[in-house]
Amino acid sequence: MEAFYIGFFLVLLLLLGAVELGKSHKDRIITNTAFSSFKNNYLVVYCLMMAGDWLQGPYVYFLYTQYGFNKGDIGRLFIAGFGSSMIFGTFVGSLADKYGRKRASVTYCITYVLSCMTKHSPEYKVLMLGRILGGIATSLLFSAFESWLVAEHFKRGFDAQWLSLTFSKAVFLGNGLVAIVSGLVANLLADTLSLGPVSPFDAASCVLGLGMVIIMYTWSENYGDVSENKSLLDQFRGAASTIASDEKIALLGAIQSLFEGSMYTFVFLWTPALSPNDEEIPHGFIFATFMLSSMIGSSLASRLLARSSLRAEVYMQVVFLVSAGTLLSPVLINFLTTSSGEKGGSISLPGKLQLFSFCVFEVCVGIFWPSIMKLRSQYVPEESRSTILNFFRIPVNIFVCVVLYNVNAFPITIMFGMCSIFLFMASVLQNRLMVAGGKQSALSRNWFSESAVDPEAEPLNI
Repeated sequence: MEAFYIGFFLVLLLLLGAVELGKSHKDRIITNTAFSSFKNNYLVVYCLMMAGDWLQGPYVYFLYTQYGFNKGDIGRLFIAGFGSSMIFGTFVGSLADKYGRKRASVTYCITYVLSCMTKHSPEYKVLMLGRILGGIATSLLFSAFESWLVAEHFKRGFDAQWLSLTFSKAVFLGNGLVAIVSGLVANLLADTLSLGPVSPFDAASCVLGLGMVIIMYTWSENYGDVSENKSLLDQFRGAASTIASDEKIALLGAIQSLFEGSMYTFVFLWTPALSPNDEEIPHGFIFATFMLSSMIGSSLASRLLARSSLRAEVYMQVVFLVSAGTLLSPVLINFLTTSSGEKGGSISLPGKLQLFSFCVFEVCVGIFWPSIMKLRSQYVPEESRSTILNFFRIPVNIFVCVVLYNVNAFPITIMFGMCSIFLFMASVLQNRLMVAGGKQSALSRNWFSESAVDPEAEPLNI
């Protein structure tokens, strides 16, 4: 491996250490023993759930090729996964709100284990079933666990600001450290120990099984709105009506869709962007570098969220603008430079510049996740939280399916330019959310001041 990659990784590692060690008293949230125990329990479960997901990632595509499927067949399998998440996700979220988030979390484990088991079969129909199950599991992963955490956090009477600490640690560990370790473990099982490309999926099943046992014996159940015996259809309609009637929730959903759609497009395109002439690049090591960059972002987010005077609605505008600039870099670099890479050679200078830019984007991703979780905890109503969170993922899944279907139809620069525009739009919408959220805060302050004078003042419905 070239010294450039190792040196770049070490620089990022030192930067992460500096960010972590440089935290002052103002950057830390003072909690208590009860909260620490609750937080650590959730983090253990969340990391196991994410490990079950990350272990599969490096070998999904490779396994399908080993079974003899071509690029078109594999593309349809991936589309089935995202399509399943889009179609079934909202209903799964409604079930979680109605029948319990703990049950939904256990269902995630069972569904994903079944999906892993299908990888032992070379039959296309069985693999397609596995992708559908995986899509359902993904919907639960990104809704049920967060919904359970938020409800349980407030049910136990913990301070609202402490929630941001759990979010930032979850992203730092689950989306950073666990991703790196999972990639190394998957490589160890499949290649070093020569257990084959199915072995990481078997390891994922074991990890998910362990997480399920911890959930079953340590988590209590919580629900959405149980005041009325609503049918799933009524719950579904209620969530849709809530999004349509509340500008802040609609803005939050649009912002999330624009960012996540751009992020998933980046996942598909970073390899050809860094190696346009089939240069030899260490994909696994670059992936680890991206995850390290994301950890830096989540560490920065923990410092930002710890300051009550700094609202996420404000600094996220800057994050989206920086993200837009980083994904515009392939367009600018392609316009300002000529390709100097050799066919099958090492990474070119433009490739190195793009790698740096992509790492900055991953830092923004690391800031985005805990910040958007914090915003969702503020604006998304508890009674239909899982349903609404999966509503947010519908446009993301549609976007990703369209990109997958047309990934070869447009030049890479066009795709990255489109993502840059989306991220700029997210910044504009974030500004609007800041204004709308500020109005709500002002109304709340006015009501409390009036209540202090008139104890019989009617509650303000906001």
